[in-house]
Amino acid sequence: MGGGGGGGSYSDWSEEGLAKIVREDVDKSAAEHEPELAGLFSDLLASYNDRDADLARKRLDEAKEALQDPVERSIDVLLGGSVAKHTYVDGLSDVDSLIIISGSQFEGLVPTEILDRMEQILRERVGHRAEVTHGKMAITITYPDKMIIQLLPAMRTDTGLKVPAAKHDGWSNINPEAFQTVLTRRNEECGQKLVPTIKLAKAVIANLPERYQLSGYHVESIAIKAFDGYDGKKTTAAMLPVFFEKAKEIVLSPILDKTGQSVHVDEYLGDANSSDRQSISHLLYRVAKRMRNASAAGSNSQWRDLFFTED
Repeated sequence: MGGGGGGGSYSDWSEEGLAKIVREDVDKSAAEHEPELAGLFSDLLASYNDRDADLARKRLDEAKEALQDPVERSIDVLLGGSVAKHTYVDGLSDVDSLIIISGSQFEGLVPTEILDRMEQILRERVGHRAEVTHGKMAITITYPDKMIIQLLPAMRTDTGLKVPAAKHDGWSNINPEAFQTVLTRRNEECGQKLVPTIKLAKAVIANLPERYQLSGYHVESIAIKAFDGYDGKKTTAAMLPVFFEKAKEIVLSPILDKTGQSVHVDEYLGDANSSDRQSISHLLYRVAKRMRNASAAGSNSQWRDLFFTED
């Protein structure tokens, strides 16, 4: 019945076989495009690094200098502090500094009173250049360029560091090195490519509508889970889509906070499978698809859209 020809009819191909061919073709296109994409990412990371630590550290120093009289000493390597971990990206990251308090004007005060006093001092010194407020745990300084710096008052005790508790007007023990140790180990396991991948992920998320923007500490925590046991290609071009593909599942459940500053790093999204978590999961999946499509098409312009325009 049918004519000759070596390939046979389309009906000879199984659905699985066709899917395999399509997948291999997409993978080939993505691999061919990867060197060009690596160049784009290198340029983006260079621009982030240029503005990273310098401006943030300058502002941290300014805030600490303003508080210098009532402050014994301070450290800025802690918690989810992105400057300390080199994962900071303008407009999204958590920039935290522990302020080790001492001095007679803080003696005997509870955390809320200490935060009130710190806010007053900072408003007098930097309030003409930035907005100064405080919540239950930290002072927040918001600059006109949208950079946010958080200062947490802390006390040294025989059992270690304490910071304001999240749920009562008292103090909680913290272990600020724990999270950084885990992130450093995972970064080493990923050939030192996890930190730049986190930076790029934060930059993409910063361009999403504000209600979908995850905190910097949350992004870092997701990345640690997403790349646990990762055995894929250790490049930012390969790892960035993986982050978003994994994140769409990880974000649906609360992540335990390794530092001790709260129960979960993502309490702001509510319980597991909350409507907020499901909405963000859906959008992260769309981002992952756009990345895969951009790689398959070999389109740097489609990739740039992810970093410079809102979804």
